[in-house]
Amino acid sequence: MNSILDTTTTIAAVTAGAAGGVYLAFSAMVMPVLRTLPAGESVVAMQRINIAAVRLPFMVVFFTSAATAAAVVVADLVTGRAADDGVGRIVGAGLAIAAFGITVVSNVPLNNSLARLNAGDRDVTEAWHRFDRRWSRSNLLRGATALLGATVLAASLARSSG
Repeated sequence: MNSILDTTTTIAAVTAGAAGGVYLAFSAMVMPVLRTLPAGESVVAMQRINIAAVRLPFMVVFFTSAATAAAVVVADLVTGRAADDGVGRIVGAGLAIAAFGITVVSNVPLNNSLARLNAGDRDVTEAWHRFDRRWSRSNLLRGATALLGATVLAASLARSSG
């Protein structure tokens, strides 16, 4: 069971780290550029990005992170290892799951609202700024949460092998 749990933990750590890296890179590079464009152009660009994001490469990372993190928690609880040496794994996995949850509860609904926005609407500037504030705050939170989860998961692997 140890090698299976270690493999699952490794996959959870890597995919949580990859997802967190995407989120933070987006905050550091993409959103600042979108803020330099007229609001209508930013809306159209973000709508296109959101369509492109829901494709196999990112979806594999996104769902694998949540699924393997959940498997780590279940395995630790079922085997009783949580009480022994699994606390770090459970915390790291919980953070990875929380990042997934932030996406589902906050970013996805905001993306869906943006998808219904017409770039030519009179109030597009106000709508874009409102979206940007809320989405960017949530994106930073999910990015930091995913990367922290990945770090804690990786540290738990180092502790279990050392």
